[in-house]
Amino acid sequence: MKVTVVGTGYVGLVTGTCLAEIGHQVICVDNNTEKIDKLHKGIIPIYEPGLEDLVRRNTEQNRLFFSIDLPRSINESEIIFIAVGTPSKPNGEADLSYVENVAYEIAKAAKDPKIVVEKSTVPVETGNRLYEILHTQNGHKVKFDVVSNPEFLREGTAVSDFMRPDRIVIGTESESSREKMKRLYDPLKAPIIFTDISSAELIKHASNSFLALKISYANALANICEKTGANIDDVVYGMSLDKRIGPHFLKAGIGYGGSCFPKDVDAFVRIAAAKGISFGLLEEVQSINELQRTNFVEKIQKKFGSLEGKTIAVLGLAFKPDTDDLRSAPALDIIAGLQKAGAKIRVFDPVAMDNANQKLSNVEFTVNEFDCMKGADAVAIMTEWPQFRGLDWKQAKTILKKPILFDGRNLFSLEQMKKIGFEYISVGRKPV
Repeated sequence: MKVTVVGTGYVGLVTGTCLAEIGHQVICVDNNTEKIDKLHKGIIPIYEPGLEDLVRRNTEQNRLFFSIDLPRSINESEIIFIAVGTPSKPNGEADLSYVENVAYEIAKAAKDPKIVVEKSTVPVETGNRLYEILHTQNGHKVKFDVVSNPEFLREGTAVSDFMRPDRIVIGTESESSREKMKRLYDPLKAPIIFTDISSAELIKHASNSFLALKISYANALANICEKTGANIDDVVYGMSLDKRIGPHFLKAGIGYGGSCFPKDVDAFVRIAAAKGISFGLLEEVQSINELQRTNFVEKIQKKFGSLEGKTIAVLGLAFKPDTDDLRSAPALDIIAGLQKAGAKIRVFDPVAMDNANQKLSNVEFTVNEFDCMKGADAVAIMTEWPQFRGLDWKQAKTILKKPILFDGRNLFSLEQMKKIGFEYISVGRKPV
């Protein structure tokens, strides 16, 4: 099938490349000429494991193309995916201007019927707005079908998430679009949920908000554990054996970040408010998430009394491993809090240093973990990169001023770090 994907960010580029991988002819379109030029040269603008090889293979096999010519790309395809950003407005609502602008361009350019697919994360009832734009702005009297096909891609595992999905959600009122979308995804052999557009739109926000709720619930439990001397690992393990609960996303730490959870929870709260519903549960999820960052700064302050002149080595800046994404990363807020308290900051992240250079000021950027820790008063882990877990912590102990480790991701057992000789301060666990 011939497909155009508008937008070459995390969602658009992965979606377009993977659709090409399963046999379709795909044009990825963006208005950023520099980005498209790089993609033509095989330079990937984001860090996503496995993506570079897929882009190269599918461009070489003439299934994947990149373009800045949106009108031509629209008319060369029967299915158009909208995969542009929906950033938060200052009031927390999703900014739909980019999505709507693409809809206007599709309406102006299309000369024959098209299926227009919402891939961007949008509020419920956005499909109605797109349908209105498409049918009022098209001079060729073309018939458009609007489909909601929310993405469930996790940064760092986006390629495998697309190729081996838990489910594919398709919202449409059209039987013909239903059949074509089924044919599009048939090679994946995955469960497909067909529903109406509004339900599909809600599934995305409801899913991300529920996962954020589980993280914040674990963090609220961790705070109780710290006050009572309980161990969050044992509490969560005891809960997770109940099949109705399970272990996923019940992980205490410094909170969630990234481009999805903070934005989607905020948007879902605003969606409810617009319908006269107070979603206090999710508002508390947001508050707990922010509190975890403040609590971590306070842990470090409490240990030293004063942070004036103290050097803290920060390992990990990205909001999660296997990505260079710093959007809403807990590390940024925690570093700002430590700096405000007078601390000097050194940082290291395996892939996010270039992005961090644009976000952070008055920090020392280092070339590796040991360069970061050398002579520091303490080390703080902010991202659960596997290489931090596998680090030679016995060697690290010898280069720090004092062997003090603040672990915002609970990477190690209490007994393990005690045996090495670290003062080990984690989240929701009483030091031994």
